[in-house]
Amino acid sequence: MDENKKELQVAALKNGTVIDHIPSGKLFTVVSLLRLETMDSNITIGFNLNSKKLGRKGIIKIADKFFCDEEINRIAVVAPSVKLNIIRDYKVTEKKQVQMSDELKGIVRCANPKCITNNEPMSTLFHVIDKENCLIKCHYCEKEQQRDEVVII
Repeated sequence: MDENKKELQVAALKNGTVIDHIPSGKLFTVVSLLRLETMDSNITIGFNLNSKKLGRKGIIKIADKFFCDEEINRIAVVAPSVKLNIIRDYKVTEKKQVQMSDELKGIVRCANPKCITNNEPMSTLFHVIDKENCLIKCHYCEKEQQRDEVVII
């Protein structure tokens, strides 16, 4: 094994996905959004690790799991700087940056207490107006929300 692997803050992964550069304060929200608690895979979570870019960061390593783009892009709502590394035989074979989808379905709660989604058993739907600044608009009541106002369902 390569000398650099010995210096990792979290154990190396043979095959699977590494979700890196998660702001520490958003780590457990990401765990929830990806529903990691329901997975049978071996999962390693690193919290408050040193990071040159973020100061402190979180990292998640999931053995033998490869996410589709729709699954992983859910986390762009709370952690847009996340990087995804696909690992095969201990080597990074692919790198991805999460990207905000055009629509968010069933992820975010509407901030309007009178919205139908808060008063009827139905899924929320938001249209993304500005991906860079995470400005979203409810499909039903047209209430706009920004990233710092978002409440994850």
